[in-house]
Amino acid sequence: MTSQEIRSAFIQFFEQKQHQFVPSAPIVNKDDPTLMFINAGMNQFKDYFLGNKPAPYARAANSQKCLRVSGKHNDLEEVGLDTYHHTMFEMLGNWSFGDYFKKEAIAWSWELLTDVYKLPKDRLYASVFGGDEQDSLELDKEAYNYWKEIIDEDRIILGSKKDNFWEMGDTGPCGPCSEIHIDLRPTAEIDKQPGKELVNQDHPLVVEIWNLVFMQFNRQASGKLHPLSAQHIDTGMGFERLAMAIQNKQSNYDTDVFAPLIEQVSQRANVRYGNNPKTDVAIRVIVDHIRAIAFSIADGQLPSNNKAGYVIRRILRRAVRYSYTFLELKEPFLYQLIPTLSQQFADVFPELKKQQSFVEKVIQEEESSFLRTLEVGLGKLDQIKEEYQVEKKIPGTVVFELYDTFGFPFDLTALIARESGYSVDEAGFGQEMEKQKNRSRAATSTDTGDWTVLMEDTDTTFVGYDTLTAEARIIKYRQVQDKKSSYYQLALDKTPFYAEGGGQVGDTGVLESGTEQIFIFDTKKENDLIVHYTKKLPTDAEAIFTCRVDLDKRKATENNHSATHLLHAALRQVLGDHVQQRGSLVNDQLLRFDFSHFAKMTNDEIQQVEHLVNQRVRENIRLEELRKLPIDEAKTMGAMALFGEKYGSEVRVIVFDRNYSVELCGGTHVSATGRLGFFKIISEGSVAAGIRRIEAITGTAAENYIREQEELLSSIKETLKNPRDLQKAVHSLVEEKNQLRKQIDALQQEKASRIQQELASKIQNIKEAKIIIEKVSLPQADMLKQLAFNLKNQVDNLVMVLAADIDGKPQISVVIDELLTKTYDLHAGKLVKHLAKHIRGGGGGQPFFATAGGKDVSGLEKVLEEAKEVIQNALHK
Repeated sequence: MTSQEIRSAFIQFFEQKQHQFVPSAPIVNKDDPTLMFINAGMNQFKDYFLGNKPAPYARAANSQKCLRVSGKHNDLEEVGLDTYHHTMFEMLGNWSFGDYFKKEAIAWSWELLTDVYKLPKDRLYASVFGGDEQDSLELDKEAYNYWKEIIDEDRIILGSKKDNFWEMGDTGPCGPCSEIHIDLRPTAEIDKQPGKELVNQDHPLVVEIWNLVFMQFNRQASGKLHPLSAQHIDTGMGFERLAMAIQNKQSNYDTDVFAPLIEQVSQRANVRYGNNPKTDVAIRVIVDHIRAIAFSIADGQLPSNNKAGYVIRRILRRAVRYSYTFLELKEPFLYQLIPTLSQQFADVFPELKKQQSFVEKVIQEEESSFLRTLEVGLGKLDQIKEEYQVEKKIPGTVVFELYDTFGFPFDLTALIARESGYSVDEAGFGQEMEKQKNRSRAATSTDTGDWTVLMEDTDTTFVGYDTLTAEARIIKYRQVQDKKSSYYQLALDKTPFYAEGGGQVGDTGVLESGTEQIFIFDTKKENDLIVHYTKKLPTDAEAIFTCRVDLDKRKATENNHSATHLLHAALRQVLGDHVQQRGSLVNDQLLRFDFSHFAKMTNDEIQQVEHLVNQRVRENIRLEELRKLPIDEAKTMGAMALFGEKYGSEVRVIVFDRNYSVELCGGTHVSATGRLGFFKIISEGSVAAGIRRIEAITGTAAENYIREQEELLSSIKETLKNPRDLQKAVHSLVEEKNQLRKQIDALQQEKASRIQQELASKIQNIKEAKIIIEKVSLPQADMLKQLAFNLKNQVDNLVMVLAADIDGKPQISVVIDELLTKTYDLHAGKLVKHLAKHIRGGGGGQPFFATAGGKDVSGLEKVLEEAKEVIQNALHK
């Protein structure tokens, strides 16, 4: 069976058993603060397990894009070194929400694996939860007995809590699980050692292919387990491993899931996969990583230096490093794999095919940028080797700096170092990595208490589209303690507070009961639960409260949100239909709109966009809001959907003129465009490869901005004595300044030449070395560097230390002839570090040239004294 046939057979099997097929959620997670990426098939169904909302179907099945870059066997730096772990993978799964349970889940898994996929029964093993004393849990006899009806008891393995008890997190739904393992070893090896002994022992050919989770408990923050009111089934089967088993391969990478990409990379690098372990690892890294990179970008996550974006950038850079180092590919080429990948997944994950050109361009730009960084890093490593040429060992702190700043992993630095006869401080590097992890943990550490439930089986009704006040009761509350503060989270049975989403910030306001007011400082969604943030609990948590949203803040935010829709439509008119929203921020101060476009907008384009938006504002177009519209109808209307968003079968559509702006949107908006008053773009720039960002303001903020600009213009006119032609007056002033600058530069150059001559006249000879150790006063720092290089070119065998007073700030420059660095124990970088302590500063550089800066100009005399002593001692040895 091909991989496409394997996936189709899974979906069809469960559809025949009355399961609703549910498309994959975006790989980038939006509404769950505990996850950056979807890491399991159940993530998109989490609300149903948590009871935040009822499931729209009793049974479901899907194939979910997942991404894992941490945890057991999922360390990014390990992927590619073996043949069976991945960053991105597909998770096939079937779910029951309070419907069937263990009997059906076990029977159907066996039926699919053996009757449909024809996997050999004598190579399959099943594990069940063996119990745990700490949780007072016994053997899962129910699952054991069901398995006993299907397979021999010697093929049933009793597993520990670590292997056979699945938990969503520190708290929440959980339960025992039953894993199905397969032994793919040759018969001769099986005859020597039974597969049962190798289950969960990390053998590459004795692997878990399916995990059946029986959710029947809820883990409290106290650690105690309580039975769930409804029992659920959550299963997950790794698609790549399943393909390996069915296609009778020895590795996931040998299947047709990866073969087309491996063939393309091999041809491009002119190597053969399977011939060389080093190039094999590089190829596996590339074909694995390109999937994670491409689908993350297609789902809305661009590479960046923050959070999820930083993870994608790390994955991309690791792929580039391996191609650069082991495949000798010095030019961008990862982006060339996207057509193959998009075609391969066109039927199951069509979002990549739809955005193929955009994804290619983003990856190409990222590759080009990192290749430049890589060249700089390699140059930096050459400097480091020169600095430690005596010790022949690079400290762990320096290796970590290369990793953190230039993206050099430890093994790449170690490899380059070994080739030059150097070693690296692995223990020191490990300590620095641990410090970084500890800092990260400390920054994000939170302690979330259990919910105190006041109203059972009650959902939250959002009424904030229609009113900004409502009578409500608290359903449940809990306390949260983070590094900086303690606060409470409240869930209400009815709320007008909009929860942060779709780029729009959450509402603020108050809850009132009698004379008591509880300030709500933020509103967010946790999965699908609307959570209100407050610093204190009400005196009577069971009272009836009047909810009041901050009216001014909400209205200003609505202005800016509606403006993003008008802006989006205007951009597509002016720049073209390739423009797609790639992110946004909407609050009461401004709007920030990120969009796909590969060139800086011209002033004329910006003015056209502003004109179009303001034209729509003046037309005072009334809002047409369509709630719970079937998504197919919305698409027929031409409603724009955002890539990376998960939409249900019914959607909300926001329309400002059906011929102008029609978008799927859950945010709040003005009743008519005239309420915006005025729209003004205040900045336009690049935020990532192929992504531009516009910041704009509306209403009162725009009015204030124009007034400030007018006041600034008046002030400039007054300063220039109110000239008739302001533009001509400013040009004249700039020209006059440029002329004066040239005169000053000429005078400074003349001064530098005099100083150079004076220094050359003060040369002292020690052996073959020409010594200059002097103090100088210069107006600019770059003059010191130029002076040093001029003297280096003028004087052979030069050893020079210049202690400079640059407008009251101390600097040191050290020059040592390259031949003398090899003849004597002289190293400019080390010497300048040693001297910098006298000026309370630091510095470094190469053996022949180095600089340092500091804070204490009074220490320059001591710099000269010690420099003379060190140099004389070195030359007389």
